[in-house]
Amino acid sequence: MFPLAITGSTAVVPDVTAQLPGADALGPWIVLAYNGLFAAALLLAGATADRSARTRFFAIGNIVVAGTGFLSALAPDLLTLVALRTVAGIGAAMCAAGGSSMLLAVYPPEERRRVYGYAGAVLGSSLALGPLVAQALMAAGGWPLVFVAPGAVATVAALATLTLPGLRSCAVSENFDRAGAVLFGVTVAAAVTALGLGFGAGVPWWVPVALVLVAAASAIGLVRVERRASDPAIPVDLLRIPAYRAYALATGAFMGMLVVGLAVLPQLGSAQGMGAGGAAVMLSLLTVPSTLLPLLAARIARRWARPLVTTALFTCAVTAVILQATNRPAALLLAAAVIGLCLGLTEGVPDGQALRYVPSERGGAGAALFSTTRMSLETFTLAAATGLMAALGTSSGLAVAGAVCLIAALVVRQAVPSRDTRSQPESLGSDISGPATQP
Repeated sequence: MFPLAITGSTAVVPDVTAQLPGADALGPWIVLAYNGLFAAALLLAGATADRSARTRFFAIGNIVVAGTGFLSALAPDLLTLVALRTVAGIGAAMCAAGGSSMLLAVYPPEERRRVYGYAGAVLGSSLALGPLVAQALMAAGGWPLVFVAPGAVATVAALATLTLPGLRSCAVSENFDRAGAVLFGVTVAAAVTALGLGFGAGVPWWVPVALVLVAAASAIGLVRVERRASDPAIPVDLLRIPAYRAYALATGAFMGMLVVGLAVLPQLGSAQGMGAGGAAVMLSLLTVPSTLLPLLAARIARRWARPLVTTALFTCAVTAVILQATNRPAALLLAAAVIGLCLGLTEGVPDGQALRYVPSERGGAGAALFSTTRMSLETFTLAAATGLMAALGTSSGLAVAGAVCLIAALVVRQAVPSRDTRSQPESLGSDISGPATQP
């Protein structure tokens, strides 16, 4: 449901902008508002999931997604649709945090790599089908169906989850720093909004400046609050683990490359005279490997997770550089195939590696922090790429995503031990739960 909500909404932006009244500059915010609030709300959602009945929390998130999906189909104008997508991002954060918290409550550390391999296969399939399903839904009933379909899936998920045990945790502290989580969300939301508005949204200059100031003030307040909190909103002990940080950065870089590629490659193909058939082939090369390869990736990651992730990141960066020199149709198809292969062979791998360090009673917070890093970096990458494309041309958007991949590759190479995947996950999980965690 989530990849369809992201890649599907990207596909409908032109149609929605043309058909609904409102400023054209609001069109990209159908995606940015969803992604930004998703990232901003994840940390608070994860901690709340750990302190509540996890399955009920997941069900409520699905109800929010379902309601906003159905209402989005009836939106009278662009501003209303963007507002509904903002609320949908909060509901999606509840689903993601609640779902990860459920998985980590059920499966011990030594089984999580396999579990996230299957999860990667499901998410990869959804990513691959997202653009195609969106096009099919638009052909069948117009852009409203692209929002109704995830809402229908969310409705089924909510009803099915209500029959499951609550999965409450007795080990988690009740003294959670909610003020810190809210300040973190405000910081992320203000920064994302400022970055998006700062690149040609047609608003007065003082609006993004004011948002930057809000983000800075929230960040300063967050630091002060976290220093005094007995149970900080940001799990600092997890952030002290280099491998956890590095794999979160790697996942954000991969997702940034995907969303930028989905936006940029079709535009480059259209400029080179590629028709609808060529564009469909290119998108298939970019997304279908994420359907076919995640289970193979999970097997490879048992012994070679670090080289697999770093090689894929370096390859994405090199491909982005090549596309700055040539964007002929053959080069575009090859680039889509290479990037798609890299994404498919790493789908779910960084997630499974990083979450081996998270004890089950803190599964929601640990998974939420990981997902927050990924979603924040993905959203920032997309916003920065959009702005650079407006200034320097379409292909420059991929340069931004490539630079992020290069930085992530260097960080993973330096931070993750070469034999990290052969260490015992049981000991890692027990180490992190105590006060003597090694940085």
